[in-house]
Amino acid sequence: MQENTILQHTFSRNVSLGQLSQNSLWDIAIIGGGATGLGIAVDAASRGYKTLLVEQADFAKGTSSRSTKLVHGGVRYLAQGDIKLVYGALRERGIIFKNAPHLAHAQSFVIPCYTWFAQLKFLIGLKIYDWMAGKYRIGRSSLLSKKEVTTRIQGVKVKHLKGGIEYYDGQFDDARLAINLAQTASQFGATLLNYAKVVSLNKDEKGKTNGFTVLDQESGEAYKVKAKVVINATGVFVDEILTLEQPKHQALVRPSQGVHIVIERSFLQGKSALMIPETSDGRVLFGVPWHNKLVLGTTDTPLNQHSLEPRALEQEIDFILKTAGEYLDNRPTRKDALSIFAGLRPLAAPKDGKESTKEISRDHKLLVSDSGLITITGGKWTTYRKMAEDTVNQAIKTANIAFQPCKTVDIRIHGADISNHEQGHWTVYGSDAEKIKSLISEENGLGEKLHVNYPHVKAEVVWAIREEMARTIEDVLARRIRMLFLDAKAAIEMAPTVAQIMASELGKDANWIKEQLMEFDTLAKGYLIGLQ
Repeated sequence: MQENTILQHTFSRNVSLGQLSQNSLWDIAIIGGGATGLGIAVDAASRGYKTLLVEQADFAKGTSSRSTKLVHGGVRYLAQGDIKLVYGALRERGIIFKNAPHLAHAQSFVIPCYTWFAQLKFLIGLKIYDWMAGKYRIGRSSLLSKKEVTTRIQGVKVKHLKGGIEYYDGQFDDARLAINLAQTASQFGATLLNYAKVVSLNKDEKGKTNGFTVLDQESGEAYKVKAKVVINATGVFVDEILTLEQPKHQALVRPSQGVHIVIERSFLQGKSALMIPETSDGRVLFGVPWHNKLVLGTTDTPLNQHSLEPRALEQEIDFILKTAGEYLDNRPTRKDALSIFAGLRPLAAPKDGKESTKEISRDHKLLVSDSGLITITGGKWTTYRKMAEDTVNQAIKTANIAFQPCKTVDIRIHGADISNHEQGHWTVYGSDAEKIKSLISEENGLGEKLHVNYPHVKAEVVWAIREEMARTIEDVLARRIRMLFLDAKAAIEMAPTVAQIMASELGKDANWIKEQLMEFDTLAKGYLIGLQ
């Protein structure tokens, strides 16, 4: 075990490859670089365990960059009676606010009510929600008059409006938090590697999983990893890893698709978000302000297949636009959409195949195979830290490693220590913002904007490559700078400039630029499919 101190390792792919080659035995090896895997890496490394994490694509490429951007207990789950999940999530919401203030903040939500009964019903439920948050409560739910509703959410339909309810929850930037978690884990000595795909699980003579073989997707080189315990934290891909261990295992996960449509902020102005509590299919829908746009979502569609790039179904697009249109004065249409993105939730596979997704608990599940492989699935972004704590505790027990207590309740996430609060798009960088600005000089042109309509500058691309392990145009424009999710056409227009900067930084040639631009163009157009 290594010392439990911040080691300030360089967060670099080349450095990580070197560490992968040099280390003969890891305490904990994690497969999967989404919210859960990265949380586990922070937890394990901060306890002093020798920790490795590998991810087949980029960090948070899958579900963890495609959320509704909410840090919340889950009003919907409270209505379903899932008290334990809501109580735990509200506590974790408070911890995220404390440890990542540059990325997560309190957000006012307004429920417009068109009957007096609805107003009373929702107020009672949200007062319980407030009470459950205890010392982590971030605001008090209250009744709003019709005038107060239209002041807080300008653009909501006023016909038959009686009033509303205001309550408070949390909002965050999911992919940015994932990148900062990776950096935090690295600072505690963990080794993290993106574009590294596990192709086989390795076992000892007793049939116990003692590592895996991982393929560097860039070089094609294979590395054999030995570890005291292996953790499968691959979200909707957990069954692929379990199949490597036991080809005929019963499926653990059934994916549920959540779709979001991004439109201009002008459709719903004011500081509050919109919460639609009862849609036609009995779920909830949000209109959430995010990076000066409005995110509408989400759906909950059970699927029988999954991929790294899920696509919205026509009926999901129609459902979101129709439902939002019932509450907004200016009804959004397909031509108003700037981007559409879909994510897949790893829900427990129903045993009889009939259980609907809204009835399946979002709580997480831990399983230990006979071979000692640990699988963590379920859960949600808000509870990533607690999921990690439970998983590392299980890993310690399974591998019989000397126990060290969890420390993550009080660990500040990379970027959190802000001396002066940054404004505008710089906010999400936290304490790194000044470092990025220091890259800019009159001579190097790094202060030039990437797009005339957006504030991002070339220095952010350089930073993403040097300090955030970005390897492709997509890494930069989807998860470091969130442009692909905010305005896919603008992202396509930014891509040539981003490619040139990346080629210079990474030592790539014109062929690499051409291939990258073709790949990104095809990908980004998928975020506009069905929106014309």
